[in-house]
Amino acid sequence: MKTNKYVEDLRSKSAAELNNELVAAKKELFNLRFQNATNQLDNTGRIKEVRKNIARIQTIIVEKSNAVK
Repeated sequence: MKTNKYVEDLRSKSAAELNNELVAAKKELFNLRFQNATNQLDNTGRIKEVRKNIARIQTIIVEKSNAVK
């Protein structure tokens, strides 16, 4: 249930904090892809995990923006 804890943590953050988290996750994904292309990445499953985290963050951002309307 590590994912549920992560989502609860994201829901408690403000919109600005979520945007910062999104930028950091996208940078991490870029670095992972770069490492994968140069055959330096050992754990390729991390790419999938970061992609899902980005989707979770974006979903919560949309939920918060819809709740304001």
